[in-house]
Amino acid sequence: MTATPDSWLLLIVSLPTGSATVRMRIWRAIKAIGCAALRDGAYLLPAHAEHAAQLRTLADEALQEDGQAWVLSVRASDATEDAAFRALFDRTPDYAEWLAEVSEARKTLPDLPAAERNRLHRRHARAYEAIRKIDFFPNESTVRADAQWRDFSAAVEATQSPGEPRAASGGIPRRDRARHQGRQWATRRHLWVDRVASAWLIQRFIDPHAQFVWLDSPADCPADALGFDFDGATFTHVGERVSFEVLLASFGLDDDPGLAKLGAMVHALDVGGATTPEAGGFEAILAGARKRLANDDALLTEIGAVLDSLYAHFCGSRKPSQP
Repeated sequence: MTATPDSWLLLIVSLPTGSATVRMRIWRAIKAIGCAALRDGAYLLPAHAEHAAQLRTLADEALQEDGQAWVLSVRASDATEDAAFRALFDRTPDYAEWLAEVSEARKTLPDLPAAERNRLHRRHARAYEAIRKIDFFPNESTVRADAQWRDFSAAVEATQSPGEPRAASGGIPRRDRARHQGRQWATRRHLWVDRVASAWLIQRFIDPHAQFVWLDSPADCPADALGFDFDGATFTHVGERVSFEVLLASFGLDDDPGLAKLGAMVHALDVGGATTPEAGGFEAILAGARKRLANDDALLTEIGAVLDSLYAHFCGSRKPSQP
């Protein structure tokens, strides 16, 4: 929601000292609609028609309680004053507090019953929408919050989906790429971020002759296949690392700057954390491709080309180097 530049509404309200209940009710309403306090009794909002109606309702309530109230249309005297007014509506602190709560909530998801997970998701959705409703001048904090909310919602959905791996403990042994050529690799079908990125990494950097098996269930994994991104797989989440990052470490690829940046993007989309500007676009492309394409082989081919381009973007080379 963007306001007309330098156009504002000012509510000036004064209530009798004995009207504590009414004062609190009006104050809560003022906060809920996103007013900025210039001083006690003087509140500013961008000039939208719905804001004018809301402020007049509050003014009428104050008058009914023997108070005084005015709703005034004001304009900033110059660009500097307009910028100062806009700064009063920076929701970065509100998003930061909400993001901290979401980050803590995300840690609890695997251990919560489904009903409690859904309640938690709804509660944070209400809090997020309350901030978005009064975020009149979106900025970088808005973009970050939007990305983290999508990640949290995806994490809730993933936690409720069978087969999502839980992080294993222990170290990550180094593997010899020469001993992992022409192998069969297996992961769960309906590829999503970590699985499609891991398959691309295997195909481009580890085993260019890899054959992939897409599993209906991890229990269907062939005995001689190298599994990835499911519980009990050869390559799966370890500690804070997602499967893509475990593969990087396993085959000594984690010193490649382009792959490291891809790993950060995959990590953020799969389990949360600091996001990257490219994450939202990649997630949208993958979601669209999953709707269009009939099978995971076609999906890997199409998204593999996207990851090729992202890798070139991240490291400056024209194409992935082969092992």
